[in-house]
Formats: sequence, C-alpha cells, structure tokens
Amino acid sequence: MKAYGPDKIHNVGIFGHGGSGKTTLVEALVYTTKGATRLGRVEDGTTISDYDADEQKRRMSVNLSVVPVEWKENKITLIDVPGFADYASEVAATMRVIDGAVIVVDAAAGIEVGTELVWQAARRAGVPCLIYVNKLDRDNADFDRVVAQAREVLDSAVIPMQIPVGTQRDFKGIVSLRKERAWLHGAKHDGSFTEADIPAEMAATAAEQHEALIDKIAVTNDTLIEKYLEEGVGALTPAELRLGLRAGIASNTIVPVFVGSALVLSGMAQLLDGMLDSFPSPARKTQPATDLLTEKALELKPEPGEPLAAIVFKTMADPFVGKLSYVRVFSGQLHSNSSVYNARTRKDERIGQLYFVRGKEQTATHVVGPGDICVLTKLAETTSSDTLCSHDRPLVLRGVEYPRPAFTGTVRPHSKSDLDKMGTALHRIVEEDPALQISRDPATGETLLAGLGESHLHSIADRMKRKFDVSIDIDLPRVPYRETIRGRSEALYRHKKQTGGAGQFAEVVLRVEPLEPDPAREDPLEFEWKIVGGVINKSFMSAVEKGVRAAMHDGLLSSNPVVDVRVAVIDGKEHPVDSKEIAFVTAGAQAFKQAALKAQPMLMEPIYELEISVPDQFTGDIMSDLNPRRGRIMGVQPEDGRTVITAHVPLAECQRYASDLRSLTQGRGSFGMHFARYDDVPAHLAEEIRERYKVDHSRDM
Repeated sequence: MKAYGPDKIHNVGIFGHGGSGKTTLVEALVYTTKGATRLGRVEDGTTISDYDADEQKRRMSVNLSVVPVEWKENKITLIDVPGFADYASEVAATMRVIDGAVIVVDAAAGIEVGTELVWQAARRAGVPCLIYVNKLDRDNADFDRVVAQAREVLDSAVIPMQIPVGTQRDFKGIVSLRKERAWLHGAKHDGSFTEADIPAEMAATAAEQHEALIDKIAVTNDTLIEKYLEEGVGALTPAELRLGLRAGIASNTIVPVFVGSALVLSGMAQLLDGMLDSFPSPARKTQPATDLLTEKALELKPEPGEPLAAIVFKTMADPFVGKLSYVRVFSGQLHSNSSVYNARTRKDERIGQLYFVRGKEQTATHVVGPGDICVLTKLAETTSSDTLCSHDRPLVLRGVEYPRPAFTGTVRPHSKSDLDKMGTALHRIVEEDPALQISRDPATGETLLAGLGESHLHSIADRMKRKFDVSIDIDLPRVPYRETIRGRSEALYRHKKQTGGAGQFAEVVLRVEPLEPDPAREDPLEFEWKIVGGVINKSFMSAVEKGVRAAMHDGLLSSNPVVDVRVAVIDGKEHPVDSKEIAFVTAGAQAFKQAALKAQPMLMEPIYELEISVPDQFTGDIMSDLNPRRGRIMGVQPEDGRTVITAHVPLAECQRYASDLRSLTQGRGSFGMHFARYDDVPAHLAEEIRERYKVDHSRDM
C-alpha cells in the first residue's frame, strides 16, 4: 500500500452490538475495494479481522483489528471493534484515534444495548457518526422501525441518506436521497450494481424524504439556508450539499443513515463514498497537546514538519513475536530504526522496523506520517495510552479514557508451575487490556484482578491458558472485614515460664480505648508508654508494642485485623534475670486481647459508593434492588433520559453487581464504585460471619 498524505487518510471505527455484522461488513468492504479476491466468513474463521484463536473459536471479535483499504485515491483505515460490553476498553481505545464511527445496526433486531453504549461513547469522545442498517435481506428486517427507534433512543438528528428498494427476501437495492438515484444489485450478489431511476412505486416516498434531508443539510449554513429558501429544493449543488452534510455531521445536527447488506455485498461502494463525504480527514483537524518543558497548551497541525506526537492506543502480547504496539501519528513523522521519547516514563525508546498492518498481516515501511496508523514491535516500557514524541520537544497528548473496573476476583493458580508463571502472564495481559487492574490484598494476601465483569475475567483466564500456558481460577475475593472496639478497658497479663534453666517473666497492664476513624490515618494503632517509676525498663517498650500489633493482626472475633485503637502501657513488672524481650511480646499480645474483648469489640465491613447510571425506566427497579442489599441512597440525579443514582452499599452485597445490573437493565446500565468507609456489621450478620470464620479456620488447621 502506497504512502498517503493526511488529506487522503480516513480512520473509521466499525462499531455495533455483537452479532450486528461488523466483521462481515469489513470483509465486504475489503472485497469491494479489491483488497481480497475472496470473501472470508466468520463461521469458518477465515475473515481478515478475526484472526485470533479466541475469535475463531467464539465466532466473535475479541480484539480491535486494523484493516486499511484503498478507495478512490484515499486510504480508509477500518478498525473492527468488538461489540460486547466485556470489551469496552477496545471501544475506548478506538474512539481516541478515529475520525468517524460507523455504527452497524441489524435491520431485524433494531437498536440494541451495544448500539446505545457505542453511541454514548462516541458522543463523549466527540466522534462524528453515521448509522449503517445492515442485513436488510434478513427475515423480519424493518428499515422504518429501525429509523424510528434510532430517533427515539439515540438522537432526533437521525435522518436517512438512503432507503432500501424492497426488504427481506425482496431486497433489491438502495435509493440515494441526496443524489435521487437508485442502485440495484445483481442476482449474483458479487458487489455489482446497476444505476437506475428511482422505482415509480417509491417516487413519492423518496421525494418526501429527499426534501426532509435537504432541509436538514440547508440549516447547517446561513448561506445554504438563504439560497434554499429563495430558490427551492433543487437550488443547492452537489458540492454545497456535501459541505453542508459534513458540517451537520461534525456539529451533531445530522446523523445520516445508510443501508444495505454486507452478506450480499449490497451498498458497499455507496457506504465507502459516504465515509469520504461524511468524515473529516486528519488534515482538517489540529490536535491539542501539552509542552512538557513549558507546561503550556498548544495545537499541533497534522503536518510532517511539526513536532512528533503519536499515541499508543493498543498493545498486543504475542507469545512468539513479543509486544506489538498500535500507534496513531497525529503530527510529525515516525521513522524506522530511530529513537523516540516516552512522555510518561521520561525515557527514550528504540524503534526498529515500522509496519503497516491488515489484520495479522504486516508490511514493512520506513516512515509513517501524520494521520496514519502503524505497529511498532518490542518497545521496552511503552504501554497503551502513552505518548511518543521527540526527545528535544517532549509533548503529551490526551490519553485513552478506559472504562473503570466493575468486578474484582481473586486469582488462584492451579499448580506451583502456574504460580511461578502467573505474575508475568498477568502483567502481559494487563498490557493488552488496560481495563484490567492487578492488586494484592495486604490483609488476605490474595492476588486480585479487577475487570469489567465476571465473564470478562473468565475470558481473560482462557486467554492466559492459551497464550501463556498458565491455568488459573477466578473466584470471589474474601471481604476485607476489620475489627475495632467501642469501649475503654484495662487488663493485666503475667507471663511466667520456668523450664529448668533460665525462665521467662513479664507482667503488663494495658489500657485500650477507641480512636475516631480517620481515612488519612495510616497506622491502625496509637501506642503510648505511660510507665512511671521504672517498673518496666523502657527497653522492653518495642517488645510490648510488637506483641500488641501481632494480636491486632490476628483479630479478636473473626481473624480480621483490629484498627483504630489507642493502647497505653500503664503498669507492669519485670524480673532482673528472667525478663526477656520474647516474654514481653507474649504479655503484650495477651494483655491486649483480654482488654479488647472487654471493650465492646465490633466487626466492621467496607462500604463502597456506587454511582449507577440507568435509563429512566429502570430507576425504580434499581432503587428497589438496593434495599435488600442494605444500600443507602445518597442522591438521585436525572441526566438527559437517564438517571444517576448514588448509593452506599456494603461490599459483601455488591461483589457481583456488574452481572446483576446487566440483568436488571437489559445491559443498559453502567456503574462505577470506590471505597467510602468502614461501618459496623449488623449484629445478626456479624454472628454469621464469626461462625463462618471459625469453620474456615478449623479447615485450615
């Protein structure tokens, strides 16, 4: 593929609900542009974009795939994006680097959950969209119903650019409302079509919708509307209509609808033309950046002579090739066998060979200019969302806004061999999918993996087995309960041990009392030495504190750590020969346990703040569901057809909330959660938890 300037490049994401036909559409567009001599099939695992073993096994996209095509002296880089919610990080990455989005809709299924989620993501990212109504040859296909749904659910700016000639088994072609011509496809379904007049039976409908479209386009520009009002519908030239259409799409006042069927290659050429007409090339957009030397904002022009600024939007961990970094260049040029500067790590990275990619195919190139997408291999420390620039002009671009994790599981390796390899495999998987987060619970020692849902993490486990031969299970992690005291108490403990030789002796009197909870406090213990008169040598102070901390770590009621406690050593005794450090460690621990058990010990649980966004019709169901979860509603905020509910919910009641919310809202709800505080566990539940820990402890014994 030859080199193209930024004015001839169009980066286009292909989005939609799972099963809407995105991958088949990409395959059809490649075939139409003569990029392939045969059509691959999802069912056979032979498509260009679904080349990963997981994708071929599941018959669905798992990773974004870059597939460039050449059309009318332009390069259109198609990015086929997975359609299910578990792969929302792929959507976020693609939205950051494209110039326009094609949202594919199944003509029979209509506007589905994935359609809404992608639409919302595009609006947040400021990416212009067009809708492609696919599968019009399918049984139960209904174009008018899809358009009505799109206007109701997505945006009233939705308007057809094309309408189908016939439908379902009688689908024969498409009518362009802007050009007032029909394209009828042949019976062989090989992509050929015949241009013709609009069928007589459709003339009235086409004329009415043509006028509605021209109305929409005309109001995008004062000059156009004036000419339209003075001279009528036919006064606007094709060039004026194209400019008005592009302006309307960019301002979100027009969302054009294209039609066809990828399976029978109908409407492919017209959709490619629509991409060129609808979406701006990189040459018409500057890119905001921050100069790291001056901390000033600047606008980068998409020109080869500008400072280099490129963003890594996707990382793939290949067990054979190594790390692949997908990069979009916004300004300047990338060169093979050169050095670039990573704005995050503040380190240089050595670049070897540059590659253009088409699915899994790689073609070497020496230079990649502004607007283009390429792949770099084996970058040492660069990860997704990093900015690559030049060392003498360090710049940083806005990164990728990945979705927040919504489900956390604990990772358990199957064997010692799996444990040895697990850390490296997890690190490489997180490089591939930045929606994942790895952490370690300091209280339980569990390795935690957070992702977008339970099924998301189980798919990650499958991928780790296939790619890195590491077998793991994903389970619910232990809830990190805490214990504390609510009262004040004192206790004396004497440790005396005689074994024939040198003995052990220590006597400690402790006073314990609660501390006010403070999120900023890092140490759960405030330890005071209030010995007067030298009854215990101060050299034993650290031993007593060590014993107290050990007892706090072991817990009082349920083997969970004790927090927010003040402990004062107020009295005690020592022996001139038998008193040793180990004796005071033991005495300190036992004295603390006795005192704390008399000071109203309580079990506490983590409370998380959930911010739940759902369509208005599900608000009542969500609020009703929060009640049995012991949730406390903190606020309800309406927001453009959706409701944002803020609630405080015990972690024990919402560990599987990602799956539950999808069920309650038919997949249309989303939420984020973060730690809020610890709170007392109700008495009846505290007793259940204590009994459960006793059983678990006896098993461990």
